[in-house]
Amino acid sequence: MIIAEVGTNHGGNMGIAKHLIHQAKVCKADIVKFQLYDTDDIVPKNHSAYYDLNDAQLSRYQWEELVNECERDRIEFMASVFDVERVSWCESVNMKRYKIASRSIYNQPLIDAVLKTGKPMIVSLGKMDARGKPDLPAEYLYCVAKYPCPLSDLHLEKVDFTKYGFSDHTIGIEAAICAIARGARIVEKHFTLDKTTEGHDHVCSMEPDELHALVEFSKKWERMK
Repeated sequence: MIIAEVGTNHGGNMGIAKHLIHQAKVCKADIVKFQLYDTDDIVPKNHSAYYDLNDAQLSRYQWEELVNECERDRIEFMASVFDVERVSWCESVNMKRYKIASRSIYNQPLIDAVLKTGKPMIVSLGKMDARGKPDLPAEYLYCVAKYPCPLSDLHLEKVDFTKYGFSDHTIGIEAAICAIARGARIVEKHFTLDKTTEGHDHVCSMEPDELHALVEFSKKWERMK
């Protein structure tokens, strides 16, 4: 399963968001993912990423518009949800599965709301602390919460990818390819039209040609097993 994580890379421009959906479909990604949050709830105004996040904050109307675009392109839509209200948004459009971001893995009200839906969960562990991995009926993703993440900080040889997927924040797709070859069944990576665009996540994102190459590798790897 290859997840093209648009995240905030649309910058609030719905035309760019829809073009990214279309490109994800053309490149044959399995899922295209966005983020649903209230900026003031997740970062203070003096945070380095505040204005990037605020510009890309989606209203409920915009989210529904993007869901409709995904349905027209016949690609699964998904979101990282950061609060209980936005879980209800996703339920109103019958989202198939939920992503819990690294920063939210100990947010019990949010977790409880997602559990109540009975839908599958994908959980990133990039900000796991001494409390350990939450005990959830979920698919877990190995993740290093750095943007970008240096290759030397990954330590992929220590990860059992038969049990974990991979949320990749490195530059390039080599780490994602290695994770697939080591057994990862889910790979998520940020997706952009141009990684030189100014913004928090663009530098560690895939461009369409890289997404296409990653999808093609995953298909060829299945045939090589």
